[in-house]
Amino acid sequence: MAKIVRFHETGGADVLRLEEVAETALAPDEVRIDVKALGLNRAEVAFRSGEYVMQPQLPSRLGYEAAGIVSAIGAGVSNVLPGDIVSVIPGFDFGRYGVYGETATVPAQWVTRHPASLTFEQAAALWVQYLTAYGALVTFSQLQKGQSVIITAASSSVGVAAIQIAKDIGATVIATTRGADKRDFLLEAGADHVIISDEEDLVERAMAITGGRGVDVAFDPVAGPFLEKLANAAAFGGTVHVYGALLGEPRYPLFTALSKALTVHAYTFFELTSQPDKLGEAIAYISAAIEAGRLTPVIDSVFTLDKIADAHRYMESNRQRGKIVVTI
Repeated sequence: MAKIVRFHETGGADVLRLEEVAETALAPDEVRIDVKALGLNRAEVAFRSGEYVMQPQLPSRLGYEAAGIVSAIGAGVSNVLPGDIVSVIPGFDFGRYGVYGETATVPAQWVTRHPASLTFEQAAALWVQYLTAYGALVTFSQLQKGQSVIITAASSSVGVAAIQIAKDIGATVIATTRGADKRDFLLEAGADHVIISDEEDLVERAMAITGGRGVDVAFDPVAGPFLEKLANAAAFGGTVHVYGALLGEPRYPLFTALSKALTVHAYTFFELTSQPDKLGEAIAYISAAIEAGRLTPVIDSVFTLDKIADAHRYMESNRQRGKIVVTI
């Protein structure tokens, strides 16, 4: 028996239950992990609430991201062995293979050895944020040294990862946040400029920073009215990657997009994980940059598994600065 987190109905954080369940037999392509730490992501909050791109089959598990020790492998598994220290790459149905719990069973293809320098907590704060940012900025935008990128909701774990990757490339980073209390954090994280969106005109400031040219790339989980602002702040031929909708579904800025030859890309990291060659390039870059100290997971807070509902509530409060991690 193992304790896992499931929910039997969609709704607020209170629907999350810590339940004891019997372990099932492994399929030939599956791996079982004794979980030491897991990372929280916005997608999991949306899935739990019934507001994600996929709908849960109840009762449902939850969770994309974990680190731990391999305890058992299926008959056809060859990439890891029992006793290996590993982390989980988000490429599976987390309603079926969710990692919130003392143990997690996932397809072997989504299990990898992470840089040995990382703690379990850091390894659980690795793949979702860096793969999401890398896919948009590097794989699909080919962001270059000297270009500019605007990163909204920049204090989130993905936002911080995007700042680090963009700075590693040599781009100028403009971070946005609603309140001035996060300005210093974002500057310390590597942002060259910070726009306080509740106090400043985003378009005016972005244009001033770029000398009237506009930003080459925008990376946005906010959507709603922000999409039109980002389109107006973009350079001719620029790209806006929208990977969330914290403020709701936006109105597509057609005329601005036409006048600027603008690309608006509805993006999820599944675009990257569905392409093995590109995923391999991303993993290699992230691993090397972690080992070299050019990328460092930033952990905001750590909860225990029995406080999983509190961890979700904290994420929904929008106070985080980096990754929320749960330890087992």
